[in-house]
Amino acid sequence: MAARPTGPAPLNPAPLSRSTLLRRKPIPTGWAAESDTGLKRNITTVQLASFGIGSTIGTGIFFVMSVAVPEAGPSVIVSFVFAGLAAGLAALCYAEMASAVPVSGSTYSYAYATLGELTAMAVAGCLLLEYGVSTAAVSVGWSGYLNELLGDLNIPEIPHALSAAPFDADPGVVNLPAIILVAMCAMLLIRGASESARANTIMVAIKLAVLTMFVVIAFTAFNDDNLTPFFTDGAHGVTLAAGTIFFSFIGLDTISTAGEEVKDPQRTMPRALLAALATVVLVYVLVALAAVAAQPTENFAKQQSAGLAQILNDVTGQTWPSLILSAGAVISIFSVTLVTLYGQTRILFAMGRDGMLPEFFTKVNPRTLTPVNNTIVVAIVVAILAGFIPLDYLADMVSVGTLVAFIVVSLGVIILRRRQPDLERPFRVPLYPITPILAIAACAYILYGLHWYTFVFFGIWVGAVIAFYLLWGRHHSALNKPGPDDAGLGTPTTEAAP
Repeated sequence: MAARPTGPAPLNPAPLSRSTLLRRKPIPTGWAAESDTGLKRNITTVQLASFGIGSTIGTGIFFVMSVAVPEAGPSVIVSFVFAGLAAGLAALCYAEMASAVPVSGSTYSYAYATLGELTAMAVAGCLLLEYGVSTAAVSVGWSGYLNELLGDLNIPEIPHALSAAPFDADPGVVNLPAIILVAMCAMLLIRGASESARANTIMVAIKLAVLTMFVVIAFTAFNDDNLTPFFTDGAHGVTLAAGTIFFSFIGLDTISTAGEEVKDPQRTMPRALLAALATVVLVYVLVALAAVAAQPTENFAKQQSAGLAQILNDVTGQTWPSLILSAGAVISIFSVTLVTLYGQTRILFAMGRDGMLPEFFTKVNPRTLTPVNNTIVVAIVVAILAGFIPLDYLADMVSVGTLVAFIVVSLGVIILRRRQPDLERPFRVPLYPITPILAIAACAYILYGLHWYTFVFFGIWVGAVIAFYLLWGRHHSALNKPGPDDAGLGTPTTEAAP
């Protein structure tokens, strides 16, 4: 494929004015929504829904229970329902935005089309934090299940010094399995989006089968006493746990990062979003109910890395169920890492195409049609996070980024309906404007329950991203020059063929 001639705009000082900060990217319509963007359109509805399920189920269920149950007790079930309700309302808004703005970049692109360039960069900061930290967090969780699986197979476990971060409660030297997992996912992504989607679909089928087995076995140990008292810390506990859990709904956002690699994106993306949401909420609530009814609340805090497997061990008195669960978790969390890593590379691609990042991030490999540079950069950063930062400091940072992204999308639906009421929307939010308003309110309420220090770190990070935009991004924005970018698709570049 011939190299495209243009990339991000050259240095072109833009005034620090209201019109610059609020300028919006045009929305591609008609043929432009499905035109060539440099990436290959080969992801189907089932594969896209599997992206959402794959990146969602695994983070929330396989290891966040050990954090969320001590916060809320048995009422963590309510936390899952509440988080699912908030995510569901937001998912409806995502579905409308995905059908109206069918491009890569997820919330970043939606914010760029509705709220302007400065807000888009702040949202991009949220997304990069959300995806980067989420990928690192699940990679850390993968280490625990891998050691559990090795132990069940009577294979020597990885030494603690090589499977724990230096700042863990029980410190090690480096979390080596987490780094290896990130490297394997990066290599698969470099091979191609279609290959990654097929592998993910298989892994999703395996994880759903394994979790069904868990629910069936855990329900045989159902004990009413384990559900009493139900609300151990009242509404505060429910809200706090919902905030912790919410990062597990990041998969819904991941679906909307694939807008330029999906066939018939205006219809495929809403269908995939709703299918993924229904599957995820059903599985979460069933697994949470089975888990908290099977053992006392205080046991969860002791099961930091492989809680569900331990529950099956205790229920059956045998190792084979937990062996299957651990194997399923190892496969499942691989798919979570794969998809969240994918999402971040596409957000960087969209930002580079818009001139918000250097041209380096717009390059697409001519053979695989994937953004290899982005994949390598993201993998290195995430591997460092996963290898040296403990999980319990990470989960809330992902939740705040996810919640802000959901609020922006819901707000974007309202703004776009008022600004462009005749824009083609194959999917429309039901009960408008009640649904997006409720989505904003629910997400804001969960935000309120997060720890104060989460907002401090979050504010520092977003402030740094905005400073980067003011000093560099606004001068290189693709909107500084007229041309093909007016179609809203940008101009990716391809590396020279080997």
